[in-house]
Amino acid sequence: MEIINTNISDVKLIKQFRAEDARGTFVKTFHETSLKKAGIDFEMKESFYSVSHKNVIRGMHFQHPPYDHAKIVFCTEGTIVDVALDIRKNSPTYGQYVSAELSFENNTAIYIPSGFAHGFKTLTDKATTFYFVSSENNREADDGILHTSFGLNWDIENPIVSIRDMAFKGFEEFKSPF
Repeated sequence: MEIINTNISDVKLIKQFRAEDARGTFVKTFHETSLKKAGIDFEMKESFYSVSHKNVIRGMHFQHPPYDHAKIVFCTEGTIVDVALDIRKNSPTYGQYVSAELSFENNTAIYIPSGFAHGFKTLTDKATTFYFVSSENNREADDGILHTSFGLNWDIENPIVSIRDMAFKGFEEFKSPF
């Protein structure tokens, strides 16, 4: 695995190990030693995946402390643009975001620490996105920020967005719990 820095030092891209031969493809999606060497101390508590159609936007999601979590996100099918928004009020990068294209073809995952809102848009007809999460979901702590409110041009004319995600407060109204 190769760990790559982004414009926000706590968010990392992870180039996953991949091998291909006559049988097909093998991808190592998690390697604790490699992550620890890069300063990422991640203990997985829950894992899940979503399947999204083209032009879907999911996000921007996070959980309030003490149920907050870090995530490692990657695609096993299709392509997404993944986004991590810094919502740590005392951070020098508060309100800034990292975006990265994740796909099966590029073997790239993103590490998103606690204190970030997370979302993505789907670029292909179908995308399967996996999440490794450092805490279990707590519905009462689950929250988000309106995806159109922090300056990112999602570059989609008619996005497919859930009613829940459209009801989130804008970044200007948001009071960070971090």
